Amino acid sequence: YRMEDKGEVKCIKFSLGNKILAVQRTLKSVDFLNFIPDSPQVEYTQECKTKNANILGFCWTSSTEIVFITDQGIEFYQVLPEKRSLKLLKNQSINVNWYMYCPESSVILLSTTVLGNVLQPFYFKSGTMSKLSKFEIELPAAPKSSKLSLSERDIAMATMDLYVLYLRHHSRTSNSTGAEVVLYHLPREGSCKKTHILKLNRTGKFALNVVDNLVVVHHQDTETSVIFDIKLKGEFDGSTTIHQFVLPPRSIQPYQIPVAGPASVTSQSPVPCKLYSSSWIVFQPDIIISASEGYLWSLQVKLEPVVNLLLDKGKLMDFLLQRKECKMVILSVCSQMLSEPERGSLSMIATVFDKLNHEYKKYLEAEQSYTMVVEAGLSRSNPLLKRPVRTQAVIDQSDMYTHVLSVFTEKKEAPHKFTIAVLMEYIRSLNQFQIAVQHYLYELVIKTLVQHNLFYMLHQFLQYHVLSDSKPLACLLLSLESIYPPAHQLSLDMLKRLSTANDEIVEVLLSKHQVLAALRFIRGIGGHDSISARKFLDAAKQAEDDMLFYTIFRFFEQRNQRLRGNPSFTPGEHCEEHVAFFKQVFGEQALMKPTTF
Repeated sequence: YRMEDKGEVKCIKFSLGNKILAVQRTLKSVDFLNFIPDSPQVEYTQECKTKNANILGFCWTSSTEIVFITDQGIEFYQVLPEKRSLKLLKNQSINVNWYMYCPESSVILLSTTVLGNVLQPFYFKSGTMSKLSKFEIELPAAPKSSKLSLSERDIAMATMDLYVLYLRHHSRTSNSTGAEVVLYHLPREGSCKKTHILKLNRTGKFALNVVDNLVVVHHQDTETSVIFDIKLKGEFDGSTTIHQFVLPPRSIQPYQIPVAGPASVTSQSPVPCKLYSSSWIVFQPDIIISASEGYLWSLQVKLEPVVNLLLDKGKLMDFLLQRKECKMVILSVCSQMLSEPERGSLSMIATVFDKLNHEYKKYLEAEQSYTMVVEAGLSRSNPLLKRPVRTQAVIDQSDMYTHVLSVFTEKKEAPHKFTIAVLMEYIRSLNQFQIAVQHYLYELVIKTLVQHNLFYMLHQFLQYHVLSDSKPLACLLLSLESIYPPAHQLSLDMLKRLSTANDEIVEVLLSKHQVLAALRFIRGIGGHDSISARKFLDAAKQAEDDMLFYTIFRFFEQRNQRLRGNPSFTPGEHCEEHVAFFKQVFGEQALMKPTTF
């Protein structure tokens, strides 16, 4: 589409959804053009309502709502595309030096007063405009003259909640050198408060971005950037928290600009982009534009290198848990701290497990609360209720088992005492946060103990209920009877405590080809007279072990003799196939003869 040339375009923006285009060509009005199917593309105009006011700019707050910011206030309009007109919803008179808009939070910030350091925020939502509490930015020192002292260039807005960031080039305290970034927290209700100060410890030209809830400050003179995380602990002075940068200053990763032009020319090697150029323009939250080279980038934080820059694993975990794409990096850190050469102490490993399980528990509790509300039928009366979002910071037991603990035990690099201590430390942490431990973690402990013949330790763990009772655990113990005979009784005791359905246990053991263990279990609970002979003979035959089949067959012959006075199977037991197989393998003479008294 080609617009008619009606003079210089000062500002041009599509509405949310790209259905209406707004174009500002003069200081007095904004032109509109519909991009709606079957709608005539005829421009319509809205002049600002305030006399003698100049339009500084405009912001779309929805697909059909727009705000004009003038030097004398703001005007909030609804656009009616079908009527090709605008309806004034609300306006507010206030002297404005400059403005800033944060689309994620729908907040416009106006700089007012002669010095420009009193900021007035307005919040927009579904046709309403709310005036929030105004606040004053503390200037570095009392200005010598009554002229604008707070520049738009030194203010940014960030949506880690909603903060206003002020780049103060000189500290207010005489003993402090270098610039600092002051953060003001802007709540929906209540007054705005200064909450954080980020110490830059240097002077010069700076620019700010906010990436992945981190404040990134670029420094032109040294061509480096520093990262701040306000969620990490800082030095609290009673009202504000003072933060130093999390990592040493680092440069943005170099970018190679491909050479454009004919094929003969493009064989030339790409040209490195000039980083931290004076022609760079920075937009929130993460945009950098190189005006001289005509490039637009979005800034990203790479988490993998952070692992080697933050050596304190506790602080590293606190940092990683706040990032969006953190899961695989966290699991990699957990694997590293269990392996040489970076193996950590047990206390440090415990700290990391506790931090992970703290996040895991928070999610489980939120999920549980949501489920209770839904089941109680209260969700209809609360339309704002949303299912908790499972972020990458939620590292559950299956994540730890699959990516860290099972791999760690299989490697067998570490001394077995350390391996068992690590597994028990993870279980201890889960118990501390009252998270039900999954049976596969207990199985991992038992298998590790068995591999190292630590049966005395296994016995103690079971005796003192360090390993919680469960059906899968009892079945695992039954299968260990051949190498550790007391395991049979330990498993029976566990099953009795569980009051589990005995048929299920037999099925599980038979499915694992633990036929003798299943038979011993049934005898142990006194149910061997009523079990199906065919079921056990099927399982014994599938095991392809002739001696096992012989043992099971003989057991049932003896049972038949004891119960009916004849070792033969009745037609109702459907064991003809197994009798034939027995004769084929061991001969007819091996069949048990009826005993007469």
